[in-house]
Amino acid sequence: MRTVYLGTSDFAATVLRRLSDSPHKPNLVVTPPDSRQGRGRKVSPPPVAMLAEEMGTDLLQAESVNDETALERIRVAAPEALLVCAFGQLIREPLLSLTEILNVHPSLLPRWRGAAPIERAIMARDPETGVCVMRLTAGLDSGPVALRTEMPLGSGEDYGSLAPKLAQLGGDLLVEALDRLAAGTLEFTEQDDGAATYAEKIEAGERRLDPAGEAVDLAAQVRALTPHIGAYLELADGERLGVREARPVDVAVAAGTVKAEWGVLLVGCGRGTLRLDVVQPAGGKPMPVKAYLRGHQLPKLA
Repeated sequence: MRTVYLGTSDFAATVLRRLSDSPHKPNLVVTPPDSRQGRGRKVSPPPVAMLAEEMGTDLLQAESVNDETALERIRVAAPEALLVCAFGQLIREPLLSLTEILNVHPSLLPRWRGAAPIERAIMARDPETGVCVMRLTAGLDSGPVALRTEMPLGSGEDYGSLAPKLAQLGGDLLVEALDRLAAGTLEFTEQDDGAATYAEKIEAGERRLDPAGEAVDLAAQVRALTPHIGAYLELADGERLGVREARPVDVAVAAGTVKAEWGVLLVGCGRGTLRLDVVQPAGGKPMPVKAYLRGHQLPKLA
């Protein structure tokens, strides 16, 4: 099928690579302009733009896909299907009605509609997650679902390990959906709006680990934000100690205090104890706690 692909992130790039190895390789890729990223705020292209250039695919970088210039480029491409994955821009009329629009969404809809479905599933300690291919509509991830694939969400899974797996599943599922669409056999099922939950964007305050909480929840928070966002403990000296690997343990430590034992740090929580295995001091790189303790005093929580 003739397709146009709209995407931005690493997740979307993985799906694009799978799509490009199929009979449905897009003849136009649309992604946002280059932007400042990372600590150095260096201007860099989105991952999808880099992959499109590597593959030699026609590329459009647009501030808004709804602008007339972008609309005309898409019309000229004459897609039989418009494909969307982790794009980051709202699609409005008249583009919304131009052709069939399929969206790859990394959750088991209607659970976790919205911006951060992978993070929210990990934070909630869902026993399973997955990917859906749905018809894009004006509502927030509320369109009918065509295909879905489920997978268990392991207790040790973090964003860095889970997202690539879901992206691979998403690419395979999108190709299957296009095969069925081309054959006229793709069917859709409406979502149960009453069962919907929402994956709000991760706010800056959600990075802070609150020792008054439960250790099991704090460990899930760390996994959900590693490695792309990062969770941290606030220290008494005003610094932040990044936490990259942590897990709840059955050890008695007074709430709000930190102990060093067995080459790890133990943080007493409101309920349970959080064991820190990999941390990141302010201005430094992630390191095992053993290495951290060789060069730092025992941290005190704020």
